[in-house]
Amino acid sequence: QVQLVESGGGLVQAGGSLRLSCAPSGRTFRNYAMGWFRQAPGKEREFVAALNWSGGSTAYADSVKGRFTISRDNAKNTVTLQMNSLKPEDTAVYYCAADNSFSLSTREGSYDYWGQGTQVTVSS
Repeated sequence: QVQLVESGGGLVQAGGSLRLSCAPSGRTFRNYAMGWFRQAPGKEREFVAALNWSGGSTAYADSVKGRFTISRDNAKNTVTLQMNSLKPEDTAVYYCAADNSFSLSTREGSYDYWGQGTQVTVSS
């Protein structure tokens, strides 16, 4: 079993930036595609970004494209979500997820392991 831990959430003003990190507690990210999802109060969980196993392919939701960047740091064994130009509508709990596959996915059902989430709040 792979357990994931997110960090880096917090309160930021609109237009600001945050960087979220995701790290496994007992495994490396080898052979896992990684994804970020988010869920706002009263809304369904939605896809944010994904990265394939090799790190050569990425996917982003239209709502965050051009503002968010997903990346892998193999030396630190972490996956990062850099969030710039944050908007109040980005406020949500952000979840890191791992898929035991070479290929990335935008679907929740593809992911085998999930973190507990980290709160991101963007004030106007």
